[in-house]
Amino acid sequence: MSNKLTAKERRRIVLTSIFCFFIITLSIISSIGNVFKIGEKTKEKKQLTVQLETLAEEEKILSDDVEKLKNPEYAARYAREKYLYSKTGEKILKID
Repeated sequence: MSNKLTAKERRRIVLTSIFCFFIITLSIISSIGNVFKIGEKTKEKKQLTVQLETLAEEEKILSDDVEKLKNPEYAARYAREKYLYSKTGEKILKID
């Protein structure tokens, strides 16, 4: 038995090695790109979570205002204060 490789076998091993190296390199590059994308998405998720919390607080405040405005006395007082409406015979003095 001979341990010598023929030229054809050497060429096949070299081409297979190059192909494997190419595939491994592409896999590593793709993985690095995905790691960066995951980092960006994590930052975006944190920002959106903060925004969601802010909007939830705002929604709570607005729903409280809606409940308060269902009371006719509160609605009338709110309109007088906010939009300077007045009752008949009532004078409005705006002080800044």
